[in-house]
Amino acid sequence: MRIQLPEKVSKIINCLTEAGYEAYAVGGCVRDTLLGRTPGDWDITTSAKPAEVKALFGRTIDTGILHGTVTVMLGKEGFEVTTYRIDGEYEDARHPKNVVYTANLLEDLKRRDFTINAMAYNDAEGLIDVFDGIADLKKGVIRCVGDPMDRFGEDALRMLRAVRFAAQLGFSIEEKTRGAIISLAPNLSRISAERIQTELVKLLVSAHPEEMRTVYETGISKVILPEFDAMMEEEQRNPHHCYTVGEHTIHAMCAIRPDKVLRLTMLFHDVAKPVCRTVDEKGIYHYHGHPAKGAQMAHAIFRRLKFDCDTMDRVCRLITWHDDNPPLDEASVRKAVHRAGIEQYPALFLVKRADILAKSKAGQKEKLAYVDAYERMYEEIRRRGDCLTLKELAVSGKDLIGAGIKPGKQIGEILNALLALVLEDPQKNTKEYLMSYTLKNLFI
Repeated sequence: MRIQLPEKVSKIINCLTEAGYEAYAVGGCVRDTLLGRTPGDWDITTSAKPAEVKALFGRTIDTGILHGTVTVMLGKEGFEVTTYRIDGEYEDARHPKNVVYTANLLEDLKRRDFTINAMAYNDAEGLIDVFDGIADLKKGVIRCVGDPMDRFGEDALRMLRAVRFAAQLGFSIEEKTRGAIISLAPNLSRISAERIQTELVKLLVSAHPEEMRTVYETGISKVILPEFDAMMEEEQRNPHHCYTVGEHTIHAMCAIRPDKVLRLTMLFHDVAKPVCRTVDEKGIYHYHGHPAKGAQMAHAIFRRLKFDCDTMDRVCRLITWHDDNPPLDEASVRKAVHRAGIEQYPALFLVKRADILAKSKAGQKEKLAYVDAYERMYEEIRRRGDCLTLKELAVSGKDLIGAGIKPGKQIGEILNALLALVLEDPQKNTKEYLMSYTLKNLFI
């Protein structure tokens, strides 16, 4: 089986082999190429030790020298070249205590996580596939190299990676591998929040975010995201819903494009429902206040998983306003846009549609028609350039001070009162009108 290697990858492999060493493209780049996907990067494994690699290439970076990895720079591109190695004892369920270099490719491949990631290739020898990764690619199966209890015992993050690969590739997890995840999922408590976050986001923005079911069924979420367990177990006894909160969430994620902020919003938009539930005299469940409470809970989860502030803020704002449905008149829509923040649009419409599509069919057409009308009204308001923020107001604090109003709290109060006036009637957003109105009605 022949693979078309990029020119620079072939150049590195040929340089190493001409110097008397073995060298192969290895891992995910081989897997993706065999699947007809474009690899994100190309990794090379070699019998040459780091110092020997560095001696062969003019420009290298010691990116992982303690674990045998040197990045070879060709032009502006970097390629990781790693010496064959055998991992020592794993002490923290993530990192080997030490690594031992080996001259044997098979020993290096044995330590890898899944069969589909344990294939190597060079043009001279073709595909090296000692663990039947090709067969697993054809069957669409995620299977550990060797004993899955050993592989997951070495590195607990591999359990979440197994589900992530299943989500990205549309594969299923082999039975023994899945059983080992169920047995060892508690070990994920020893993995850093940053590592968990990275794998979770990759899963969420994949083609199959419904693999969050597997995260729940294997016990992974109980460790890394217990709030999701509560969602999966929360029945929604309400005519607007036909799923548990968790199943509704999964359907909503599938109904929105694979964008990090949007998928995270759908994952957490109803996270507070289990704690906000009330039951009326007819036994119908209600979740009053769940958007605001959900934003608080999501914020805490994001802090726990070490998300960046920008993602956290954008998602929490969308959660806060996902259930805000203003009357369909322009003044109400302007106020709603100001209330939520103009930055949330038009994403908020995508969130609303995904939420509706994951509910029961009852009234679904009418709800979607409402969002369509809301969006058309928003677009017309934006096309006209109606004032929606203090920045767009025709007067500023400087203008008010120039008219004799002393700097201080009153300036802000006046500007907010003027904005409320303009949100109601945008034609009043002229400096002449607003200054006259201020001096007659607001400046005491």
